[in-house]
Amino acid sequence: MASSPRSTIGRSAPLSDPEGVGAAVEVLAAGGVAAHGFANMYALTARPDGTTVGRVNLMKGRPADQVGSITTTPSRIPSVFDWSGLPSGLTCRQVLDLVDALYVLGPFGFRGPAAAQVPDHLTHTDAGVRTTQVIAPGYACPSNAFLAKALAATGEDFLYVTSANRSRKLTGAPEEPAHWRADALKAEFDGEAGITFLEHADEDAARRGYPCHAPMSTTVLAFHKTDGRDDDGRVRLVVERHGSLPVELLAPAVAALGYGLSLSPGAVRRLSQRSYSDDLRIGGGHPG
Repeated sequence: MASSPRSTIGRSAPLSDPEGVGAAVEVLAAGGVAAHGFANMYALTARPDGTTVGRVNLMKGRPADQVGSITTTPSRIPSVFDWSGLPSGLTCRQVLDLVDALYVLGPFGFRGPAAAQVPDHLTHTDAGVRTTQVIAPGYACPSNAFLAKALAATGEDFLYVTSANRSRKLTGAPEEPAHWRADALKAEFDGEAGITFLEHADEDAARRGYPCHAPMSTTVLAFHKTDGRDDDGRVRLVVERHGSLPVELLAPAVAALGYGLSLSPGAVRRLSQRSYSDDLRIGGGHPG
């Protein structure tokens, strides 16, 4: 069980700074939260135990028992899924090829059958399958080094991850998109206990590094269920959330591996991207 986080941390360092990364790992291992660069945006990452997940949910303004997502390093992704639970028409090797192709492009999310080691508070039963959702920044993101050190320090195979924002349940806004600027993120969570920040060394460069992705929460693809076959006989994979990678670019990426796409009702409308008022520093243009 994680210990309680120490008093307000509030420290900030570049994601490329080894000393800053080490300090953030210490905060996370003690039960705190790391707000860190995550591909072209920011995420909140913490230990995956129920107490810590509940505390972060409350900090964001969510119900304490809201189901969380997990993140981990590329080599550990296969260990969080139960490959015996795949639907007809999919194999482990096929799915891992798909995971590999999409994480080469950038940040992405997958929902699949949960391995036994994933606790219930990080799972959701859908279509009769106990599932878990993995959100990762993609292979090129320097946050993978931070995640690896955090996993080593905690002895875990995965961590809890959530979007870097307050919940709309707290603010009352129709939507509260994730932050892609550290200054605004820090202003929103200023004064919270046990939080530390790892900023992109160059936020503009971080966004330019993912030309296919908007700076918003990731698109999520399911592989615990499928939606029949398309007119070409390809298994249709279900898009659960339409986020940073637009379906217009996702479709050819999965077609190259022999799949079609189907949109769930929740993915028909794409997520919104956070915008910042003109009185805040933009630092050179941002994606529209």
